[in-house]
Amino acid sequence: MMILNTSTDAQTLKVIPREYVTSATLSLRDDTTNTSVDYSVSPTTDKNYLSISQALSLKEGRYYDLTLKNSSDEVIYKDKVFCTAQTIDQSNNNYYTINKDEYTIDTSYDNEFIIL
Repeated sequence: MMILNTSTDAQTLKVIPREYVTSATLSLRDDTTNTSVDYSVSPTTDKNYLSISQALSLKEGRYYDLTLKNSSDEVIYKDKVFCTAQTIDQSNNNYYTINKDEYTIDTSYDNEFIIL
């Protein structure tokens, strides 16, 4: 699963496809509304990856189905995409949390109790 953000700037996707191409169609289907948006992309090869830089219009908290097709309309890559505005960096232990800014821990008291 890929995790993308809500930014309208170009985002880079790196995939390992079935076939390396220089022009393709990137299709994103919103799981909530069942609507698809197609983008014509010009991927580049970066070592063993196909790198795609594209500005996407995604909504917070939604899942998308990503399909990449070659010029012959054959599927060369499929994946699931989740969109979030949270900063995610696994190397710094910043993971996605569904309760971000909604759940706070009350630390105004000590957690001592007496056993009788």
